[in-house]
Amino acid sequence: MAQIFSEATDHLLSEFNRVRKNSLKLFKPLRIEDAVMQSNPFGSPPNWHLAHVTWFYQKVLEKHHKKLSDSKNVNLDYLNSYYQQFRKILPKGERGRYPRPTVEDTLGYRAYVEKEVISFLKEEQGLTEELIYDIQLANQHEMQHQELMIYDLQHYFNRFSQPDDNYNPTTFRSTRAFHREKQMQAPGEMVAIGEGIYELGFNGNGFCYDNELPEHKIYLQSYKIDINPVTNGEYLKFIEDKGYEEFSYWLADGWDLVQEQKWNAPLYWIYDDKQDKWMKKDFRGLREINPNEPVTNVSYYEADAYSRWLGKRIPSEAEWEKAASWNEDEQKKNPYPWGDGIPTTKHANLLESYIWGPSDVGSFPDGRSHYGCYHMIGDVWEWTSSEYTLYPGFRPKFSEYTDKWAINQKVLRGGCFATPVHQIRNSYRNYFKPHERILFSGFRCAIDL
Repeated sequence: MAQIFSEATDHLLSEFNRVRKNSLKLFKPLRIEDAVMQSNPFGSPPNWHLAHVTWFYQKVLEKHHKKLSDSKNVNLDYLNSYYQQFRKILPKGERGRYPRPTVEDTLGYRAYVEKEVISFLKEEQGLTEELIYDIQLANQHEMQHQELMIYDLQHYFNRFSQPDDNYNPTTFRSTRAFHREKQMQAPGEMVAIGEGIYELGFNGNGFCYDNELPEHKIYLQSYKIDINPVTNGEYLKFIEDKGYEEFSYWLADGWDLVQEQKWNAPLYWIYDDKQDKWMKKDFRGLREINPNEPVTNVSYYEADAYSRWLGKRIPSEAEWEKAASWNEDEQKKNPYPWGDGIPTTKHANLLESYIWGPSDVGSFPDGRSHYGCYHMIGDVWEWTSSEYTLYPGFRPKFSEYTDKWAINQKVLRGGCFATPVHQIRNSYRNYFKPHERILFSGFRCAIDL
């Protein structure tokens, strides 16, 4: 039994150290001035992200009766949570107005709490299931904020017209290294998936969020689904056909936004009149739109309008999950499209690929699902038509983490190029409001049979 506890402790500590180092790796290229800025009320300063995820570990330690005390230059009372139960909340839209704690304070706070977490885990004689889950949740929470910080960095640096005034990651790889075995398909190619009962949700071993549970049966009619996400080139045809000017394609709220915000293309797209080209500044610099990449930074409204224009629709999350998970031959679900193995750079374009943008469709043939669908993990989050509601029989494992947000949001699946490898699986349920475009969101289409 002692050996089992030791192995569990070693695993938690290894994951904890890896996650914490990765956050600082993302933070390292920033200048102090950039680390405390907030470019939009929906985002947060990078310095806030570092402090907030550390605060979460502090709350876990306090929950499990670890006594903490203020030490030199560490203020444990700086509460900046999302969670109403902890009271003192800095309003989200005002985080950039108060660059406190300073970056130096935050780094000191992180170091202090890290030391306390490590000593607590090493000293704890018996790790309860609840403690293990809470530490895992804190690790997963930090990985989520790594991705959120990347969203914020893209939005912040996109405001500067100079291409070189940009976020320069410490690790960068060319997409060429991943395109050697690229397999091209005809635009809009689809695969048929038969009707029947499907069990939706997580059914594996290891960590999952409480909103992925319980696994439950639903009935799906026969349908077809795109084998690839919709590309920039395909979406450009919608733009050229004046899709942003025809109200009949749009849901009412979406059409109001198009008129109010004057949307005429995905977020970050800019039309260069001199070159007669659509351009985009992203982490890879100022570039002409690549027609072979999945379209990204589109809202649910835009995805839905495109689908209507094409005579198709957005798949439900159950349809998406079955296309990603179900192995018809073996009559079982897989945690990843390709099987049981954790994602590698052969399977998917995730954060650890360090491409810093979507890859061409047809890349990563080793990542295909049983039905032949590409890019279901990585590259772009995919909108589904499903409202974010909690599964029948849901029981929260951590109050206010997933349960309070189950209203007026759409489910997205699959992760993106900024999602950490250890964060994603087929059953993972992301959720955003249908108008939001800051996340690296794309989509694929479906039709009824």
